[in-house]
Amino acid sequence: MSAPLKGLRRPSWFALLLWLALVLALAFLTLPVLAIFLNTAPGRLLDGLSDPQALEALRLSLETSAIAVGAIVLVGTPAAFLLARRPFPGRAAVSTLVELPLVLPPVVAGIGLLEALGPHGILGGVLGDLQVQLVLQTAGVVVALTFVASPFYLRLAQAAFAAVEQSHLDASRTLGRGQAATFLRVAVPLAGTSLVTGVVLAWARALGEFGATLMFAGSFQGVTQTAPLAIYDRFAVALPSVLALSAILVIVSASLLLAVKLLSTTPLLGLAAR
Repeated sequence: MSAPLKGLRRPSWFALLLWLALVLALAFLTLPVLAIFLNTAPGRLLDGLSDPQALEALRLSLETSAIAVGAIVLVGTPAAFLLARRPFPGRAAVSTLVELPLVLPPVVAGIGLLEALGPHGILGGVLGDLQVQLVLQTAGVVVALTFVASPFYLRLAQAAFAAVEQSHLDASRTLGRGQAATFLRVAVPLAGTSLVTGVVLAWARALGEFGATLMFAGSFQGVTQTAPLAIYDRFAVALPSVLALSAILVIVSASLLLAVKLLSTTPLLGLAAR
């Protein structure tokens, strides 16, 4: 009789505490998101999307974030491979520096971009001679998004390349492939799932960027005003369009998160994430 009774034992106070903590965290983190949809009729959300400024901001967000992610992948993939596979003096310091934007306050990131790439910044004269204008321009939005989102891709890509077995790379070289061919045909495919996940995370970060974009590129409709900036700008005057934009960003973010969760079921990504 004692064995079956043990299975019916009441949950301990610690188990109840754990469940209470989970319920509180879930309620706190999901209620504000659900409120965007629950407090507004679907018709009002659809009407909000008819606002030209909202549509323009959404278009600009999608375009600039896509360009930023493309630049991140183009430069970040070989850079992450180098950090993961090639030892060199100061590698740990370099790895720390490329991840620094992860912990920088967005406003500080914007100030840094101004001081580096603004008209009076470190490279301002060089950019001026080349007739390149970034501040208060759409190109400046892309630069800001790239700066804040790139560490998300670099960090995961570096972990993915580090997880690739050296024997696979050695076998490719033995078969006569050069370093570039081994990188493109062996390392990248083996790390592919994690690289795609890094792209998704970087894109999600770029879509939600606010502070650095505002400080460096400003908020001008049709030029630099992305969806998060439009939400802030129109909060007091056009709540339906603000809610519509917010709902779209929530849906896009949730879709990206779901994609990451689905990709995380693969063995390689699970290894890289650890």
